[in-house]
Amino acid sequence: MRDETDFRGTLQRQARWPLAVGALALAALAVPLAVDPALGAAFVARAELLYGGIATLILAGLAAHAPHRRFGPANMVTLSRIVLICLLAALMGTAAPDEDCLWLIAGFAALALALDGVDGWAARRSGLTSRFGARFDMEADAFFVLVLSVLAWQWGKVGVWVLLIGAMRYLYVLAGAPWPWLRAPVPESFARKAVCVVQILALIACLAPPVPHALATTLAAGALALLVWSFGRDVAWLWRRRLPA
Repeated sequence: MRDETDFRGTLQRQARWPLAVGALALAALAVPLAVDPALGAAFVARAELLYGGIATLILAGLAAHAPHRRFGPANMVTLSRIVLICLLAALMGTAAPDEDCLWLIAGFAALALALDGVDGWAARRSGLTSRFGARFDMEADAFFVLVLSVLAWQWGKVGVWVLLIGAMRYLYVLAGAPWPWLRAPVPESFARKAVCVVQILALIACLAPPVPHALATTLAAGALALLVWSFGRDVAWLWRRRLPA
């Protein structure tokens, strides 16, 4: 028990510095958006509040990083994505900003997506893969998709049905309560990862100023169809496994 407490304490001390730097970076990145009259200082406060909540969850979950005693470069990359995602999440519930801000928002989202291809490579390169890192990355992806879906809907680029894209993973998790067989692990799949990238790309494109409502609707509908196929394939695989041979 003492070893576990020491282990968690060491990791938490190591993680506090990156988390603090992330809070400062978030404030700096928010400044160009906060000049929009529709956002202002309240936007920065919302972003920092969201980041603070996520940082608390990160510190609480570090025990799953065993046996590694370093926070590691991969987690720092994922943390950088969290900073960008919190910046976007703070926009939920706001009116659509001007075109310059929309381009900046699309750029931040594209950077968050680009970093998604770095954290897994960094974990393997550093030899610091862990259950914590895999869960951290997965939850960041799910939150990212949810935020993009909400923004695409609230700014009138796509109908309310686009929220299904962001909600799909959370609905899947909830379905595991009455049907425990859905909680079983599924095998690694390149197709699943590709679908995740495609839906994020489609949602980012929906937010870009030149993309009209009709094209945004088409892109989002295609992303939703791919997502339904991906989840349907996993559910079918899990269903076959639960049946007696």
